[in-house]
Amino acid sequence: MTIKYKVNICRTEEGFSVWVPGLPGCWSQGQTEIDALENIKDAIGSYLETVEELTKGKESRYVEVAYA
Repeated sequence: MTIKYKVNICRTEEGFSVWVPGLPGCWSQGQTEIDALENIKDAIGSYLETVEELTKGKESRYVEVAYA
């Protein structure tokens, strides 16, 4: 499954900081913009794995949302 997430990126003194507004607490950084964007992919994957583990055995549903 492939999901696209909107990320915000900001240049800092150390490089670039990047975070996902839709996933509270999911952020990363990198020396270059490309590094930061690659690192946030790993952070998103770890975030989603953690959510999956924390919700294991709980009743869940999927909903489809149309957004323009």
